[in-house]
Amino acid sequence: MKIQNPIIPGFYPDPSICRAGEDYYIVTSSFGYFPGIPIWHSKDLVHWQQIGHCLTKESQLQLEGAKISEGVWAPTIRYHQGRFYMVTTNETKCGHFYVWTEDPAGEWSEPIYVDQSGIDPSLFFEDDKVYFSSTGTEEGIGIYQCEIDIETGKKLTDTKLIWKGTGGKFTEAPHLYKVGDYYYLMCAEGGTEYGHTEVIARSKSPYGPFESCPYNPILTHRSSGRSIQSTGHADLVQASDGSWWAVFLGVRPVSYPYRHHIGRETFIAPVHWTEDGWPIIGNQGTVELEENAPNLPVAKWKQATSRDDFNEKQLQACWAFLRSEEQTEWSLSEKDSTLMLAGSSDRLDSRGYPAFIGRRQQHHSCEVTVSMAYEPQQDDEAGLTVFMDDKHHYDLALTKVNGQTQFILRRQVGSLIDEKLSEPIDGTNVELRIEATPTDYHFYYRVAGKQWTLLGDGEARLLSTEVAGGFTGVFIAMYNYSRNKTKAYYDWFEYEAKE
Repeated sequence: MKIQNPIIPGFYPDPSICRAGEDYYIVTSSFGYFPGIPIWHSKDLVHWQQIGHCLTKESQLQLEGAKISEGVWAPTIRYHQGRFYMVTTNETKCGHFYVWTEDPAGEWSEPIYVDQSGIDPSLFFEDDKVYFSSTGTEEGIGIYQCEIDIETGKKLTDTKLIWKGTGGKFTEAPHLYKVGDYYYLMCAEGGTEYGHTEVIARSKSPYGPFESCPYNPILTHRSSGRSIQSTGHADLVQASDGSWWAVFLGVRPVSYPYRHHIGRETFIAPVHWTEDGWPIIGNQGTVELEENAPNLPVAKWKQATSRDDFNEKQLQACWAFLRSEEQTEWSLSEKDSTLMLAGSSDRLDSRGYPAFIGRRQQHHSCEVTVSMAYEPQQDDEAGLTVFMDDKHHYDLALTKVNGQTQFILRRQVGSLIDEKLSEPIDGTNVELRIEATPTDYHFYYRVAGKQWTLLGDGEARLLSTEVAGGFTGVFIAMYNYSRNKTKAYYDWFEYEAKE
C-alpha cells in the first residue's frame, strides 16, 4: 500500500502527531478561524479523518480583532498516562496555554496558561517531570525551556536557553524526544518559506549542551525544483510496528515564479536512523508525493460525501467561522435540512464578525455549488466567497441594486476592488457555482431550473501567499452581509474534487 501526500490537503499547517496504542492523532494550526486546532485520527498513518477541534468554546479561544494570520498556531499534541495534551499559543491575546482530555473527539479542558514568552510551545514527559519548550528571543532567537507542574501550568524552574540552532534564521518549532541514551531536540529553521528546513541535535541531558547532527538539515526542499516546497516544521512518532515517521508542512506551488494559494499542507514520510544514531527524514531529506506505507493493518474510514444537505443536528467538522461562532447568527433547525445564515453588518473586509461559514479549499481543481433562497433588501448580499483574507477575496452573491435583484461578482486584491453585475433576475431561489483550476476561478449563477451563466473569472495567484502574505490558505465560504440581518437559507453545499 502507498501513502498519498499530502495526507491532509489544504490549509492544515504546523502538524504535530502522537500515538496512543494503535491510534494516531494529528493537530494543525487554525489561526483566526473558529473553532480552533483541528484534530485528525488514523489507525494506519495512511487514512485520516477529522474528528473535531480542540478549542470549541469562546473561553478557550479568544479571537476578537485578530487578523486572519493571528490567533492560534503551532500546536503540539502529546499522550501521557491516559490523557491527551494540546499546547499552543494565542500570540495576540494570552500567550502559551494547553488543554487536555481523555477523549480527543470530545470536549477539552479549559486553558491552563504557562508564563513563558515566545511561540511554538511543546511538551515532553519523562517520569514525574514535564519539560516545556518554546521559541524565544530573550538572549537571541533560540529554544528556551523550563519544567512545569502539569496540573497548574506553574513553572517549577527558571527558563533557560538550551539551543540556538545551526545558524539558519528563525530556529523555532522545537520538539524534545528521548531515544535510547540521548535527548533529541528537533527544530525548524530558515523560515516557513522556500528556504524552510528541519534540523536536529542531541545531548545526554534535556538541557544540553546539544550536539548538532552532521547530516543537517535532515529535511529540506530548498533550491530544488520539486513539486513539494517549503518542507519543515516536523514532528516524529514511532509506529506500533517499530517504524519511525515524520509529519511536516509543505506547499504545492502551481506556477513559476512560485505561487501557492491553498495553504501549507500536512505531509508524511518515513524516518531512517543512521548507524551513528541520527534520524533522517525521507530519502536523504527529500520526500515524494507517494511514499511506501508502514506495515500496519489497513483501516479505511467511511468516505465523506461531497454534498452537505445540512440535515444533521450539528455542522460537520470541516466547517469554520471567522473569529467567533457565538457572534454569528445561524441555525440548522429553523428550517428542515437547511442552513440559515443571518446577515451581519460586518463586511468580509473588516476585522469584526462577518456572517461566514466556510471550509478549506483542499484541491487545486474543484467545483463548489450551493442552492440558496434569499430575498435581499437594498445593498444586502449573500452567496459564496473565495477567501484568503480580508483584503484578498472573490465574492459571488445575490444582491439588490436600485431596486433590482442581480448577481454581483466582486474581486478585491489589496486596495483594488472590481465589481461586475449580472442582468436583473426574477426569482429568489438560486444556485451559485465556483469552478477552480490550479490557475483560475470561474463564477457561475442560475435561477433554479435555468441555464448556468458565467459572470466572470479570477486569477488564483492573486489570492496566493506570495501576494496576500500571511500564513493561511483559501477558504470557500457561505456569507451574508446585511444591516437588517436579512436571512439566507442554504439548502445544500457541494464540494467536488476534480483531481
